This record gives sequence, structure tokens and C-alpha cells, in this order.
Amino acid sequence: MRALARNRFDGLVEAYRRRGPVFRLGPYTYLLGPDANRFVITNPGLFRWSDAFELLKPVVGTTSMIVSDGADHTRRRRLVQPAFHHRHVNEYLAILAADSDRMIDGWESGRELDLYGEFRRALRRMNVQSLFGARIGARADEFGEQLEPMMTLIDRLPAVVNTHRRFRTPSWRRAMAGKEATDQQILAEIRRLRNTGDEDGRVLGALVASDLSDVEIRDQVIGLIAASFETTSAAMSWTVHALLANEGTWDTAKAEVDRVLGDRAPTAEDLPDLVYLRGVIQESLRMWPPAWLSVRVPAEDFTFEGHRIKAGRQVFYSPYVTHRLAEIWPEPDRFLPERWETAKPAPHEFLPFGGGPHRCVGATLATTELTVMLARLLARVGIKTAPGPVVPSGVTTMRPRGGLPAVVTKNS
Repeated sequence: MRALARNRFDGLVEAYRRRGPVFRLGPYTYLLGPDANRFVITNPGLFRWSDAFELLKPVVGTTSMIVSDGADHTRRRRLVQPAFHHRHVNEYLAILAADSDRMIDGWESGRELDLYGEFRRALRRMNVQSLFGARIGARADEFGEQLEPMMTLIDRLPAVVNTHRRFRTPSWRRAMAGKEATDQQILAEIRRLRNTGDEDGRVLGALVASDLSDVEIRDQVIGLIAASFETTSAAMSWTVHALLANEGTWDTAKAEVDRVLGDRAPTAEDLPDLVYLRGVIQESLRMWPPAWLSVRVPAEDFTFEGHRIKAGRQVFYSPYVTHRLAEIWPEPDRFLPERWETAKPAPHEFLPFGGGPHRCVGATLATTELTVMLARLLARVGIKTAPGPVVPSGVTTMRPRGGLPAVVTKNS
């Protein structure tokens, strides 16, 4: 408990070393390490997602894919999945590059800004426009402002969130008002598409043409909007931090971008040639996986490593712990993009996007967004971050505490 209070991230690694792959702490059970990951992701029917992610329902609704189980999850995921296929993601590249450049164009050279906040806004616009088209994309910032109070509230300990919910505090009422406003705007767009048959909605158009109800469609849309930028903006911040904190890494990545792309934005054909940049992103996801800890609730009693875990108990597993084990990752605390020239980890050894049938549906889009945005940054700006360590924080998403202050200088 002292180790976790001191540093919840590395404290879990210490707990794994001292206590082994299974230990209990209060009402929670932790299953840690690669074997635990494999057990969790290969036994999806053993766990209930709806119960595990109860705290997300005020944001994403009760029918969103992320809080769905069994056949309902399969049906909803099947309808959303095509939008995240490699072929479609490649079609989004122009949008991703344009929004990256729009972000950079808005910066004043030599002025300090919070890169984490800048990345959140830009990635939200990218995701919403790519997935849902120009009409909804134009309201991305508005949706973000409306959903922000709820997303901030649920990124706290469950007991704190439940207290706000139970007593309907001003923070809770403000969060619910923002969520309700977004709900009504999405429902209005669903009705418009039903009446006009307009296909501009991309994913939304496909959902409207399906057998999902309006409430189900709304929940899928809100879930994708909320989930699509929160973790990616954290990953982008950690990647930029790593590029700047490790001597020579920024220059090596920039040299590759200059050689492959020059001043232009990447196309689908360029992506395989950005080998070092891909290693930078993978290594950042290894060291700072935004979804660093995930929860499950067993539907029935089960035994793992000789320990009996009862149904209904909250069970946590941690990609972060596995990603920091020297027996899998030599020199785990060093940022080594070159390790990805040969590294071929198993799915239970490297899982920044989870694993199994519930693996993040937007994994390909997220890594493509990171690649495009990084390529534009390397080509167009120089960055100097504030002195001192960058400390991780967050309950649901690991992000830099206090953001990522930096001074940006635009290239001539």
C-alpha cells in the first residue's frame, strides 16, 4: 500500500516483484504479469464488461460497445469495425495531416503552450471528422467542451465518483448537463440522416442503416468520440516527451522524416518507410501505455495460480507492469526505439490497446494519427520542453501531470 501510495504505476511493478502475479488489496484483486494478461484476454466469456466499466456509462451510455458483453458486443463491434480497417484509415490521412497543420499554424513561435492540451483538441477534431464526416466534425470542439466535465469527473477513484453521483453534487449536475446536450445533438443528426438518407455521416450513416435503435447509435457515437482522443493525446504527449528527453532521438526521427517526406505530409505509401518513427511510437506505447490498468468483473468463480477469485470481485490487470519487466524487455526503463527492428512480442507481452475480442477497435487509427502528427511536427517545428521530470498521473488514462509545457519554434 505504501508503494502504491508513493507511485501507483511503479508501485504495481514492485508489488508484482514482491507478491507475485496474484494479490489482494482491499476489495480488489490484481492479476499481474504476462501469464495473467494471457489468462484475461483469452477468457473473455469469464468476465462481464458491463459491470467492470459501470463508471463509464454516464459518459458513453448503457449500450456503448465498450460496456457491452457477448452477442451485443459482437453485433455492435461488427457495425463499427469497417471504419477502422487499414483501407479506410489510409483514406483519412489527408484529414489527419490537415488538422495537424491547422494545430501548428495556430501556434505563435517562441511562446509557451501546453502540448497535451493542444494535442487533445487537434486529435478530437481528427477523430470526429474522420469517423463521422464534415457536419459532425465541425462540432468537435463543442462536443469536447460539453463532455469534458464528465470525463474529468470519472477519471477519479470510483468511491469519489460514486459520492458525486449519489449526492448529485454541482460537479455531477454540470457533467450530466453537458452529456445531455451532446446526446440531443447526436440524436438530432441521427433523425436527419434517417429522413434524408445522406451518407455524409460515414460511420454514423452505416449505423443508421443498421438494425440498431437510435439510443444504441447515439451511445456508439458518444463512446467513439470520448474514447478516440483521450488515450491518443496522452500517447502523443509521452512520445514527444521521449523524443526530447533522450539525446539524439529527435534528430534521428527528423532525419528520417526529411529523407522520406521532405516538407510534404505522409501518404499511405510512405508509412512503411518511416521505420524509426514507428519504433519511436511503439517504444512510447510500451513505456507509457495510456490504458495502463484495466478492470474486469468475473461472472463466476475462477482459479488462477492457485488463488480462488470470487464472482463479482473487481479484478485488475496492467499492461504497464508487463511492459516494465526485464525478463521480457531488456533494459525496460530505457527508451530504445531500435529494439523494434527485431522485437516481436506476443499479444500478452505487448498490449497497449488491450487484447482479445475487446481489443481497442481504433488501434490502427490511433497509431496512424500518431505517425502523421509526429511527422508534421518533426518537419515544421522545434520544441523545447520545460526543465524537470514529467510525472505520470491519472486513474483511467496515464497522462503527464500538469500537461506538457513547451516552447515551440517554427522552422523557417
